[in-house]
Amino acid sequence: MKENEKLKVLIVDNEPGILMPLEFLMRKSGYEVYIACNGTEAMESIDKELPQVVVLDLMMPDVDGYEVCRYLRRKKEMGQAKVIIISAKTKEEDMQKAYAAGADMYLPKPFSTRQLVEKVKELVA
Repeated sequence: MKENEKLKVLIVDNEPGILMPLEFLMRKSGYEVYIACNGTEAMESIDKELPQVVVLDLMMPDVDGYEVCRYLRRKKEMGQAKVIIISAKTKEEDMQKAYAAGADMYLPKPFSTRQLVEKVKELVA
């Protein structure tokens, strides 16, 4: 990534109450932000924008977060991308399944949006 290039972050969640504050905070932190409200939009955005970080909910109405994560991991050009799973699913098996799909980090909901921004900074540092 070039010096003056902004980090591209894709936020995927079907809940506007999570999507909007996260989008605002990520933009405020200097990131180029894309949003998707479902798994299909997420995969289209991954193809088009090639984000460096994907913040991904697991439970969505069409394609779930596990499948979106696996889709991203199958794309060679997305090899360096970081995936942060955000989910209300907090069972150990859900977390293991997310990591098996290729997640780099798992944040159970509810979480602090500021905490998430810090985690993004840590992952790309």
